[in-house]
Amino acid sequence: MKIGTQMKNAAKALSSSVSDLQFAEPVAFVYNPLDYAWSCHQQYLDRFANSTKKVIFLGMNPGPWGMAQTGIPFGEIPAVRDWMKITSEVKSPELEHPKRPVEGIHCTRSEVSGRRLWGLFAEKFGNPENFFEDHFVLNYCPLVFMEESGKNRTPDKLPVNERENLDQICDIHLMKVVEALQPEWVVGVGAFAESKLISITEKMVTPPKVTRILHPSPASPAANRDWSGTAQKQLNEKGVW
Repeated sequence: MKIGTQMKNAAKALSSSVSDLQFAEPVAFVYNPLDYAWSCHQQYLDRFANSTKKVIFLGMNPGPWGMAQTGIPFGEIPAVRDWMKITSEVKSPELEHPKRPVEGIHCTRSEVSGRRLWGLFAEKFGNPENFFEDHFVLNYCPLVFMEESGKNRTPDKLPVNERENLDQICDIHLMKVVEALQPEWVVGVGAFAESKLISITEKMVTPPKVTRILHPSPASPAANRDWSGTAQKQLNEKGVW
């Protein structure tokens, strides 16, 4: 089976499985961009996930102004629309929070983490074809969790039983992706993603090497002090770049 087909099948299976899960309060809204923004995500996979890679970057889950809008990991609008040239229209989630509308590429809010991450890749590699020749970016969990207030709730804050059910599904998908793309390196964007990579690679006969970079979130004081320089230094020191 072609790599691109494997990747699309894995993403569809992930989307279907997580859609069956239930989450209790304080989670009030759950978005699955692999469902309502599948047209964008499919375009991303069709164009950039059809060959083996040297490096996979893994994030935690979609941000409200990134992948939640575009279906693309760390999907800051200008990076998706202007750099990748992915402009498919997205649908709306079944239950939409009034403070977190899904507007697709028409969203005017900025996903700072995505702006920093894709900005670094654009600066270093120029065009997306050069970057994706040897690299790929995905998220561990495809779901966005929101409280009644609209506040974002990350997967690591879920109760243990909910988290374990979710992790089981996400681990299976991550393993499928690593087996399909056969990377030399898997890089966690932050400590959470690195821990998930360590967990699945420990089960592999010939695992890729695991490392991490500082998460580009503006909530991290360290990331607000030359995140790009820090991330490049980390990748260079490990021999990833």
